[in-house]
Amino acid sequence: MDIQLHQKVVLVTGSSRGIGAAIAKGFAKQGATVVINYVKSKERAEQLADELMEQYDVDTFTVQGDVTVASDVKAMVDAIVAEFDTIDIVVNNALHAYTFDPDGRKFAWELEWDDYQRQIDGSLKATYNVCKFVIPIMKEKRSGRIINMVSNLVYRPIVPYHDYNTAKGAVLSYSQNLAVDVGAFGITVNCVAPGLVYPTDASRMTKEEVKDLIKSQTPLHRVAKPEDIVGSVLFFASNWSSFITGQCVVVDGGFVMK
Repeated sequence: MDIQLHQKVVLVTGSSRGIGAAIAKGFAKQGATVVINYVKSKERAEQLADELMEQYDVDTFTVQGDVTVASDVKAMVDAIVAEFDTIDIVVNNALHAYTFDPDGRKFAWELEWDDYQRQIDGSLKATYNVCKFVIPIMKEKRSGRIINMVSNLVYRPIVPYHDYNTAKGAVLSYSQNLAVDVGAFGITVNCVAPGLVYPTDASRMTKEEVKDLIKSQTPLHRVAKPEDIVGSVLFFASNWSSFITGQCVVVDGGFVMK
């Protein structure tokens, strides 16, 4: 069964590096038209776009925009539609910079509301902004796929990164509520919840003893690589998942089972 992603227009936010870049590459392998969003990493985004175009003979497009700023998102979506006429799939992957450092994290009584607000803006507000501007496009053609990236820490906060985990939990709840409203238009909304992914910029501070602890409690006995996250995203983007919405798949080698 063909997963039918050939020439689909896919926007992956925060995709100049890390998990986002791996997701962009995964879509390119399937023949999709890949839109790479970045905030500051213009050179890395353009380099990735060129690599995907040369390696997989697909159309690529880079677009700058801070997804926490509504006017940036509107301009970004307008530019994509002007170039390709539509947007078929969105992967909300971008987030504010966050360092996963168990020893350096703030305890609950040390956090200020501004800490929470920054992560809520980076996760929930960013996801909301993108959905706000792409949903009218998807409603008009009565089809679309929205995949929102959350975290397995929502289910098992082995390290209580209170601000980050709370924001990702909000994205999960938002996604489930959104799925109810847009389902009548043939639009599905699902989440992918990775565990620790290494190497990425966010995980660079993760100490070996923490990785060893996670490995020891993971049935597959390793931590994820960025490439390990791609398959679940492609599944939710494909026609294989056409009757699945409001769901979240945890991609962490079995560390969380639900």
